Amino acid sequence: QAQLVESGGGSVQAGGSLRLSCAASAVAVGTYCMKWSRKAPGKEHEWVANIDRDGSTTYTDSVKGRFTISKDNAKNTLYLQMNSLKLEETAMYYCAAKRRCWYADEYRGQGTQVTVSS
Repeated sequence: QAQLVESGGGSVQAGGSLRLSCAASAVAVGTYCMKWSRKAPGKEHEWVANIDRDGSTTYTDSVKGRFTISKDNAKNTLYLQMNSLKLEETAMYYCAAKRRCWYADEYRGQGTQVTVSS
């Protein structure tokens, strides 16, 4: 059964950086569309970024130029480098694997908390 385990969350001041990791098992990150999303209190679940099987990436507008999604196929791990973090980006961050980026069904991890403070 597919398992995704996020790590790297924590507390950071506004303007700071964090790097999230997502270790995958029973799912090869190189053969799936991999995704980061986030859920803030009182807000809807929000897609953040995708990286497709060929390495192509897409981002939600609010994080372009600040966040970078990447993957290491050999380590079977997904990453999200987050720079210049904003207060409103406090959320639980989730990674997910989808057979195709446009598919609705996905395997999702339990999340890692990111808290941005002033």
